Order: sequence, then C-alpha cells, then structure tokens
Amino acid sequence: MSTFEFTDLPSQFRQMLGKCRDLYVSSGELAAREHAHLLPHSGEKFIQLMDDLHQALVVKVFVTICEADRRWSKNEKFLAEVLVFHLWSQWLDEDQMRQALEAMSTRAMDLKWYSLVRPFDQLAPLRNRIGDLEAIVSRLANLIARADGPIRPTEAAHVQTIQDELQRHLRRIPIDEPSEHAEADRTREDTIEKIFSSADELPAVRKAREQIATAEPKLQTQQKTEPPPKPESDKPPEERLADALAELDNLIGLDNIKDEVHTLANFLKVQKIRAEAGLPNTNLSLHMVFGGNPGTGKTTVARIVGKIFGAMGVLKKGHLIETDRSGLVAEYAGQTGPKSNKKIDEALDGVLFIDEAYTLIASDGEDPFGHEAVQTLLKRMEDDRERLVVILAGYPVEMQALLRSNPGLSSRFSRQLTFIDYTPLELARIFSLMCNKNLYKVGARTRAKIMLGFTWLYERRDRHFGNGRTVRNLFEDAIRRQANRIAAVIDLSVEQLSTLETEDIHFAKVPLDEFAKLDDPALRFHLSCPQCAHGKDAPMRFLGEGVKCPKCQHEFTADWGEIAVDVGDDEPPQPGRRGA
Repeated sequence: MSTFEFTDLPSQFRQMLGKCRDLYVSSGELAAREHAHLLPHSGEKFIQLMDDLHQALVVKVFVTICEADRRWSKNEKFLAEVLVFHLWSQWLDEDQMRQALEAMSTRAMDLKWYSLVRPFDQLAPLRNRIGDLEAIVSRLANLIARADGPIRPTEAAHVQTIQDELQRHLRRIPIDEPSEHAEADRTREDTIEKIFSSADELPAVRKAREQIATAEPKLQTQQKTEPPPKPESDKPPEERLADALAELDNLIGLDNIKDEVHTLANFLKVQKIRAEAGLPNTNLSLHMVFGGNPGTGKTTVARIVGKIFGAMGVLKKGHLIETDRSGLVAEYAGQTGPKSNKKIDEALDGVLFIDEAYTLIASDGEDPFGHEAVQTLLKRMEDDRERLVVILAGYPVEMQALLRSNPGLSSRFSRQLTFIDYTPLELARIFSLMCNKNLYKVGARTRAKIMLGFTWLYERRDRHFGNGRTVRNLFEDAIRRQANRIAAVIDLSVEQLSTLETEDIHFAKVPLDEFAKLDDPALRFHLSCPQCAHGKDAPMRFLGEGVKCPKCQHEFTADWGEIAVDVGDDEPPQPGRRGA
C-alpha cells in the first residue's frame, strides 16, 4: 500500500469509529426516549451500556484482525493509537501503548460476539439498524486488514469470520416479519435482563483503561472542545418542534403526507393561540389512519407525529408505542381486556401505533376476542382522550373494511392519510442516503443498474411491493457481496473499500436481460435542473457527476435520473466544473 493510501486510511478508520459510536449511542437514546417501557432500568443507564458495548465491539474487531498473523505491524500500531484516542480521548506514549495493546489483546478474545450486538437482536425497535451495524463492522474489519498492505489469507479469513458471526446472530429473526417480532417482545423480560448483563462481559475496555491509568507517566488527557449534545428532553418546545418538522421535511418523497402533517401542526398552533386569547377551540380528533403498502414510511411518520404533539403540548411525552394484533388480543377468554389495557397504558401521553390493524377483527367477523380488543380500545380513547392518540396502519382496502365494521371506529378516525408507493427515483435516493451514511460510493454504471432494477420492480409492483424495505434489503445485500468480492483482492485501496460496483447490486426478481440495457448506447436518463426545473435526457455517464443546466447555467450534481421512455434529440446537460 502506498504512503498516500495509508495516510488516507486512518481518516477513514476514525470516521467509521465515530459512526459506530453514533449508531450505538443514538440507538440507546431512541430506546430510552421512545421505548423506555422495554427497559428494566433507567434510560441513562442503557445509553451508557450502549456506549460501553460499542467500545468493546471495536476493540474486539481490531484485536481479532491484528492477531490474525500474530504480529502487530507499524501501521496497525498507529491505528491502535487512533482507536485508543477514540475510546478515551487520550494519546499514549510508547510504554502506555504497549500496555494498552497487551491488555486489549488478552481480554478481547473473552468477549462474546453476541453480547456486543445483543440489543439489535432483542429490541424490536433497533432491528431495522442491523444493516447499518453490519456495514460499519465490515468496513472497520476491512480497513484494519488493509493497514499493512495487501491482505493475507489469514486476515481475509478473520474478516469473513466476523461477518459470519454477525450474520449468524443478527439474521435469525427476519426484520420484516412482525409476528416474529411480537414473539420476541413477549419474552423481552428475560432478554432485556440479558442485555444489561452484557455489562459484566466488557473487561477488555475497562481493565485496559484501569491498568493504563495507573501507569507512569500519567496519561496526557486531550480536552474535548465540543460540548456533549443536548438531550432531546432538555430542548425547549420550539426547538423540538422545529427539529421534528425538519425531520419530516427531510424524508424522501411523501409530499402529500408532509402537507397533511404541516397543516395539522398549523391548526394546532392556531388553536393554542386562540385558547391563550380566550377564544373557544374547535374540537378535532387527532386519531388517524395510515393506509399504504409496506415500507412506505408509516412508522417513521407516526414517530415524528408523536414528537410534534409532544413539542406542542398536545401530549405530555409524545413517545411512540408500536404494536399489532398479537400485542392486544389474547388467546383465551378473559385475557384480551387486561392485555389491551396494559399495552394502552404504555402509550398514555403518547401515540399508540397499531400496525396491520385490519387483523384486529377477522374478515369473517366471527372474532369475539378481536371485537373485545376494539371495544377496549374505543373505551380507552374516550376515557383518556386528553392523553392518547391512536394511529391505525395497514393496507388501504383492508383498513376501509375495518372502519366499516365498527361505527365507533369510523367516527373516531376521520383523518386518513394515504402513503403512496415510492417512485424508482425516490427509491434510488433512499439507497443513496444509506450509502452516504455508511461512506459508500456508487459510480454511473452502478447507478444506472439500480435505476433499471427499481423501475422494473415498480412497474410490476403489487400490494406486497416492499418500497423502503426493498431498498434496505438491496443495500445490505450489496455490502455483503462487496465484502466477499474484495476479500481476495491482493492490492486493495481505500477507494475500492468505499465503492459498490455493478456486480455488488443484485435484484433477485429482475430478469438478467433487463440489465443488458446498460450496454445499449440509446439508454438515457431524464435529468431535471433543481433551480429552473428544465429537464433533459442524458447518457448514463452523467449520473453522479456535476453538470450544468443548458438553460439557466446552474451547476448541480445529477445524482439520479428517471429512465427516459422516448429518446429524443434534446441537448443533454453540459458537464460542469465537477463533471465528467
């Protein structure tokens, strides 16, 4: 590996360490803020545990790779200094560094992989972050393996072992199967205790820190200049509201949903001002129905709605409790009422989000337990109308049938929001967000293949079209394929570590013939100028490049473009200063 390449590698390593910490800590904050009912201890303790787990994980990954050839190269020791600074914000002298390496090496092997990733397996709200976790760990392992040049067979084997361990522990429960989640939730009392017991399995980081702290000379502490982030609960209501609305606006697509939520927020704001002026308020039901296919962002929007209601004082907390039929309906007579009330109690002062709500009552109507759950829900909505907002979600047709089955439902859920399927362009942009978050890049040909695949799936979609879940599955599969592809490469650069190639993108349901279009010179993509909306059809090579609008001369990056149905004679955008 050239000097230039290794000079760039520590920066990449430092970035991925930061992303690992952000993933664990933000996951801890999410669980503490919106799913505190899942935790047997304080949210603060859980956040600290997640930070400890992240530290132990990066130590184990580092030691596992460096011990592959039973020696520590000069470059690996340099990365170890970066790692130690990441863990403790301290630079060590040579003797202290040697003690740190000995302590970490001795104890890291005792750490169990599952104990370090257990929360992402056992806490249902964190399971959709498994792909991010796998991507970060894979990148860390590959960066460490490339520190001293071409990867050796033993290092490649250890990288693969790490990937296999995560796959084995984290993919046992499919993230798209609510019924599996519900079963996990029913046994959470045992599993959450095990998560907290993981704190007893983190000796590598703690013991190393203790040993080094007693060494002479004392550690030279690097003072942090940036203040810790302000907890969400400590922010003033105006700031929390602005953050929630900004989070909504930053979502890909969903323009109709954004308009509805903004309108509702404006209405509530005006009602609050009227109340302060002594004017009467208009009673408005805040319960909603979210109709749409899977993966269209219903849960995400529900969580944001809860934040908005919480910031505006409509709800005291604004947290989100997710459930489905299994969380409300029992299997035996006399148990459904208590079970439903228990779940509703968890949602008080927040939002109760019932996914696949149409399953609450069997389609044939002969479902006494389901009817009991609905009646319990309706009664609690009335008794606790100042403390509870309920959002029902599911397929549009089935949701309409559910509302017609009970007059109480139809009268209380007058606000209905329709989540339409993402377009191919929106799916591609969601894929791009995942790549950016994990420091992956895609070239023009890869972008073209992604657009071809999404377009084919979109044009043939049915009610089971996965939308955002399809994107996440594609991305997670791509990073695994990339890892397998580069594992045997002898001389690998950081650029190759960061790039997803065309062969890494695999659409299982799309015919291979569809991708033959990549070699068709007539293939064009419709690009639109973000400033003047002028559109032109351009060749594949413009995707991902800087271009200049031929009409208004505005320069922009042509990240993605819709496949042009008819190839015209329009003049394509001109390459900009960043262009090809």
